[in-house]
Formats: sequence, structure tokens, C-alpha cells
Amino acid sequence: MKNGLSVPQGAALTLGAMLGTGVISLPALAAGVAGPASLVAWAGLVLLSVPLATTFAALGARYPDGGGVATYARLAFGERASTMVGWAFYATIPVGAPAAAGFAGAYVADATGGGVGTALTTTVAIIAVCAVMNWFDLRVSGTAQLVIAGTVALLLAVAVVVALPHAQPGNLTPFAPHGWGAVGSAAALLVWAFAGWEILGSLSAEYRDPARDIPRATAIAVAAVGVLYLGVAFATVAVLGPTPGPAPLSDLLVLGFGEGARPVTTVVAVLLTVGAINVYFAGGSRMGAALARDGALPAWLAAAPGRTPRRSLALITVVALGTTATLALLHLSTDAILLMATATFSLLYVVGAAAALRLLPRWRASWWCAAVSLAAALGLLVMTGAHMAGPVLAALGGLAWATWRRRRARTAVPATAAVTPPAAAPAPESLAGSSS
Repeated sequence: MKNGLSVPQGAALTLGAMLGTGVISLPALAAGVAGPASLVAWAGLVLLSVPLATTFAALGARYPDGGGVATYARLAFGERASTMVGWAFYATIPVGAPAAAGFAGAYVADATGGGVGTALTTTVAIIAVCAVMNWFDLRVSGTAQLVIAGTVALLLAVAVVVALPHAQPGNLTPFAPHGWGAVGSAAALLVWAFAGWEILGSLSAEYRDPARDIPRATAIAVAAVGVLYLGVAFATVAVLGPTPGPAPLSDLLVLGFGEGARPVTTVVAVLLTVGAINVYFAGGSRMGAALARDGALPAWLAAAPGRTPRRSLALITVVALGTTATLALLHLSTDAILLMATATFSLLYVVGAAAALRLLPRWRASWWCAAVSLAAALGLLVMTGAHMAGPVLAALGGLAWATWRRRRARTAVPATAAVTPPAAAPAPESLAGSSS
């Protein structure tokens, strides 16, 4: 695309997908589970991000298409697999967005003393802002994302730097007070913080030069995520000790700048949430349009090549606002939604890595990265347990749709077809061939 995403914009979008509000609270939660040994879980998941990011970057560079993981599944395993995984992902985005926005809403309500009404208003406002940014053009939301990601990265880095002089070596001992088995429990808790690489595929067609720019943008994002996550996690343990408070980032800022810096955490929470939802709205709307193009969703959701998929975006926004209203009216907890979203991400990692083993050149570095990613993703998928029920139901809905569509196509054969068979149309060039 002549005016598509640049490398900095792509890196910012990827970084926004990775850095969610979990970076504010998860370091403390992980430390509570495994003590200083939680740093091993953080380091392990950062290392795991390298093959995962490499796998999805290689797929996106080789097969740039808005369908993302659904496209890879179609090329590797066929239409039914593509429809099932596409439905699971597309259904998760508008349901998971209100839960993620609720984190920022809670921070704003706590900072202002506004209560439930303020939290709900903030949640709705974040969803609306992300929808508006994506409505006009991805370059608009990409530029906004560049500002958001830069601001967040700077604030997180400042929090770590000003807090490190207060580090106490004694806070790192005993290193594994709950045993080494607790490291696995901490890692399972931290999976939420490392979801985001799968959205790379749905934005791959938007780059100016996917084959060149996607690996560069991904490398920048991997490095930034690794440094920021490990920095915040280490500062939380080494500075705040074995029992940090529920908002360690706020406490780190207070150590460096005084009590007046505490409201900055609310700003960070809002920016992190807007950044993450902005990316998922961008990628999700394109996946929906691609699924509609391929017959896996109603055709009216499709969009012309190069056009913003506004109908798909509108559907995501409406469902997200409806989910927000339902959660508020019924006073439902968002924990189950977040765990369901984690299960969906794990499923997408499994499907994407498995597809990469069939689509990428064998025995190359990216192929080995896919093999490592598949093994790790299967482990993550097992840990999600019963929370797989949500994405499985959505996938079964996709299978039912695909089955119904096939039967309808068979019964819609024109009567003249039996008398005068149409001339064989030339086979369309496959996506794999067009991107080689």
C-alpha cells in the first residue's frame, strides 16, 4: 500500500496490543504467587515471545491479508478450520474489550471518587474513542497509536529508573519462598500480558511493504516489550519487597516523585487500555471483513480492497457496547471473560503455529520458531482448562455456519446447469501464489 503503515506505526500498534493494563497489576500478583522467583516466569515468557513473534511476523510477511490467523488456517487446513478459528477470534474481541476497558474505568473511578457511574462512563468512552479512531483510516489510528505507545513507554521507563535507586538486595531473598512449582503458576497468570502477537496477521496487509516492514516492526516491539516488562517486574520485587501493593507502578512513581505522582498511574492505565483496544478493533474489523469476503460471515460485512471495513467495525462496536451494558445491569464479574479471552489467544497461537509448520519453508529459522511456539502454545492451552468453552462454542457456531452455507450452495444450483454445464472458469490465483 502506497500510503500504508510505516515501521514506527506498525511497531506502535504491536506494542499497544502487548502492553495492556496487566503491566500495572500483574507484577504484584505474580510476586505474591512466586515471590522473587516470579522474575523467572517473566523472563521465560519474554523469551517465548521471540519465537511467537517471529512465527507470526513470518506468516504476515509471506501472506499479507486481513484474515490473519483465519487466512493461515484456510491455506493450511481448509475452509472449515478457517471459519472456526475466525469465529472464535471475531467473537472474543467485542466481548473482551469491555472487560479490558473496565480496568481503566476502575482506575479513573478510584482516582476521582466517582464510583460505578464514573467507571461505566469511562469504559463507554474508551470504546467510542477507539471506534472513532478506526472509523476514518488506519493511518489515523496508527499515528495516534504512535503517540500513545511512546508516552506509555516513556512513563514506564521513568517509573523504573526513578525507583531502582531504592532497590534492596534483601528483597530478593529467599528467591523462591513458595517453591519452584509456583513459577509455573505465576507464568499461567502472566499469559494475559503476553497476548497480542496473533493480531499481527490481521494488520499485515496494511503495511507499505509487508515483507520488509513487518519483521522490522516486530523486532522493535519485541525488544521494547522485553525491556519494559522485565524492568517493571524487577523494580516491583527489588524495590517494593515480597508483598507489593495492588498497584505497584503507582508506588514506584511515588518513591521517585512523591505522593503527587500517584494520579499518573490512572493516565497510564487509560492510555494502555486505549492502545490495546485500538489495535484489536483495527485487526478485528479487518478479520471480519476478510471472513465475509471468503464466505465465512455474511457478505455485507465485507469491504472493498483498500477501504476501511466500517460495517465490521460497527458490528464490533455495537456488540462491545451491548456487552458493557449487560455487565453493568447484571453486575457481572469480568474475570470469566478475561480468562475466556486468554483461552482464545492460546487457541490462536496453537492454530497459527501449526499452520506455520505447513506454510513456511521447512528447516528455516522461522520454521523452528513455529515448532517451539506450537509446543509452548499447547502447554498454555492445557492450562486454560474449562475456560476454553467460550471459544469452542464460537468455533462450533462457525462450523454450523459453514455447513449451512455448503448445503445452501448445493441446493441453489440453477436448473439450466443440468442441461448446459458452464465453461470451466480459470482457477483464481491462490493467496500463497500471489505472495510468493
